[in-house]
Amino acid sequence: MQPVRRQTLIGQVTEQLREEILSGRWAIGARIPTEPELCELTGTSRNTIREAVQALVHAGMLERRQGSGTYVLSVGGSGSAIADYFAAANDRDLIELRQTLEVTAAGLAAQRRDEDDIEHLRALLQRRNALWAPHHVAPQDVEDAISTDIAVHRAVVAASHNALYLELYDSLLGLMDHYMRGNPIGAECSFEHEHTMLVEAVIAGNIDAATTATERLFTELSLRRRNFPSPAHD
Repeated sequence: MQPVRRQTLIGQVTEQLREEILSGRWAIGARIPTEPELCELTGTSRNTIREAVQALVHAGMLERRQGSGTYVLSVGGSGSAIADYFAAANDRDLIELRQTLEVTAAGLAAQRRDEDDIEHLRALLQRRNALWAPHHVAPQDVEDAISTDIAVHRAVVAASHNALYLELYDSLLGLMDHYMRGNPIGAECSFEHEHTMLVEAVIAGNIDAATTATERLFTELSLRRRNFPSPAHD
């Protein structure tokens, strides 16, 4: 592995870790290097390493073991086949699938969120809104802004405590990342209000408000998308 450029931080680190697994340098069942070791190998911070490792945990390629470390679980990942299928989807299909899944998940999250979920959602929302305000993203913050936006949505789904929903959602993460990078509305529209209403409703345990906030967010996203069609898809 080698040091990476700042502008593609988390994505490049994730791909470097993935390559260690796919190449066989990190064999199935092997413990991967510690966070400090990975920081030194890649020239990045602990927060970046944690997010990259977590992405591969979600993908089913790595497994964290309490008090022992992180181990290689699979070469392909449990969601790799469905992820490959989704990779052929267009932007409209992605938005419609996300809307259907996230509206229901938001209602369940409002019912089932626990204190850890609440703390995590608050921290992510604060970080997201800071990166996306005021209605634009600084060039040096694009990588973190995209990752944090996706993390907010994933945290809502995770708070539903439905393992199948989360597995399905994790299979969409790569496609979501690709969509946000190629879609011009991301640089101009922060959707700060919509995200704040969603997270606050989940935290408050208000099921109707959570589902309504999610529906409004995706309605607004669809409207903006029609005004700013992505050149990369459809």
